[in-house]
Amino acid sequence: MQTNRMRRGFVAALAVLALFIVCLGNAFGAAAQTMQVCLGGMPAGFTLGMGGAQVVGICEILTQSGTVCPARDAGLNVGDVIVQFNGMEIRSAEDMDSALACSDGTKAAVLVKNGETRVSKQIVPAKDMTSGKYKLGILIRDSISGIGTVTYIDPQSRRFGSLGHAVSGEDGALMSLVQGGNMYHCSIVSVIRGERGKAGELKGLFLGENRIGTAEKNCETGIYGRFDESYDLSCLQQVPVSGSAAPGKASIYTTINGTSPCEYSISIVKVDAGNGKNKNFVLKVTDERLLSETGGIVQGMSGSPILQGGKLIGAVTHVFLNDPTRGYGIAIERMLANG
Repeated sequence: MQTNRMRRGFVAALAVLALFIVCLGNAFGAAAQTMQVCLGGMPAGFTLGMGGAQVVGICEILTQSGTVCPARDAGLNVGDVIVQFNGMEIRSAEDMDSALACSDGTKAAVLVKNGETRVSKQIVPAKDMTSGKYKLGILIRDSISGIGTVTYIDPQSRRFGSLGHAVSGEDGALMSLVQGGNMYHCSIVSVIRGERGKAGELKGLFLGENRIGTAEKNCETGIYGRFDESYDLSCLQQVPVSGSAAPGKASIYTTINGTSPCEYSISIVKVDAGNGKNKNFVLKVTDERLLSETGGIVQGMSGSPILQGGKLIGAVTHVFLNDPTRGYGIAIERMLANG
């Protein structure tokens, strides 16, 4: 009897949990249906800080005693990010130069991070015979730059979401720590058409040095941040957000020339709402203008908003390498959840 009561209680608890999940899902869906955002589609230039000086190459140093490589001897690797040297915080390549200028060639502690791991190592700078400066035998950078497409902007908070996928390093690892990231006006100046087996690409130029916003977060669903107060949102179209998508006709807003987006027709071939890898839609470009200019989806279009029935349902994320007319999209709910 007690076992049966326990089973009935367990089933009842599961029923209550399921009801709670359904109600929560309905509430989120209702909120998504009534939410209004400024429609993106415009290109943006991003410069993302790396939170230190990243090692991108290791080289030899010519000294009076011959060639040496302090970085290799200390166990530094390409991809490591130096965040501290001899007690000095390192946030940029300039900080690294300043720290080495204070070195007298004695052993120093260097704190490096790789992903979520931080390790302290000992390194002995070597005096370069040509310049007379102490060096570690590394090539470094403190930021990466690129272009992407803004998906949406919240008109109240001015917060934005873009790309629909993470920015990763050359090793494929997520650049989870974004420090001092900025966003700039960008103009698309040329297009490399996509072909079967070879992804195309939008080529853009940063317009001026005045930023239009800040990038605060890089995660699996894109780059997020805030537009500056000086950026005019009044000229942007506002659209409702929808958590519902279905196979059939739709459109994307993207920019393939200049700074202003255009609307292009697509077809949503498949909907997979439960996909957790930013592949909630399979889409196919049907607009002859876009096919003629780009061959379909190309790099740089990531983040281009997808509309169906006049509502924002998601963003373009990936292209099929074997068929550039097809690609994937992420559901807008996933982007908003991280925004």
